[in-house]
Amino acid sequence: MGVTLTKGQQVSLEKSGGGALDVVRMGLGWQAAPRKGFLARLTAREIDLDASAVLFAGEDAVDVVFFQHLISNDGSVRHTGDNVVGGAGQGGDDEAILVDLQRLPAHVDQIVFTVNSFTGQTFAEVQNAFCRLIDETTGQELARYTLSGGGAYTAQVMAKVHRADGGTWQMSAIGEPANGRTFQDLIPAISAHL
Repeated sequence: MGVTLTKGQQVSLEKSGGGALDVVRMGLGWQAAPRKGFLARLTAREIDLDASAVLFAGEDAVDVVFFQHLISNDGSVRHTGDNVVGGAGQGGDDEAILVDLQRLPAHVDQIVFTVNSFTGQTFAEVQNAFCRLIDETTGQELARYTLSGGGAYTAQVMAKVHRADGGTWQMSAIGEPANGRTFQDLIPAISAHL
């Protein structure tokens, strides 16, 4: 069982028996919050959240993986595809980004994961949203962060995976609300966490 993180916490990404992880998956899951009122049952509701991974060398963004660029230029990071409706509440990943930590170029020292509502719905219209990091080799969930506190914002800087001293990787839960339809709109909010 993985670690449940709160905003600002971090966890090492070393295997429990020692050694480095090879491939990790950042999964994103969500549901549309139920509508209220007389006509709530008559109208279907879909929420289109988008996961993105911005690769940094220091404070410079050097690549990005998102629904319009599914594979990083070097092939080490891969988005599994765009989900435009969200989940059915089963706890699975609606979108996922795979990161081959061993293949990442040496100059990439941080990967920041964001989520945004491309269609402009706010997080007040979302429930059961989470991001989680999984060891892709074993399927073991390493860490989970609940994207709670739905509010009038349309995006969130979720988490980052970064090289710590000694070259080991760590995940930090950020959970900063922001506004924007795509990762480009979130660059100022991301910059505060580099």
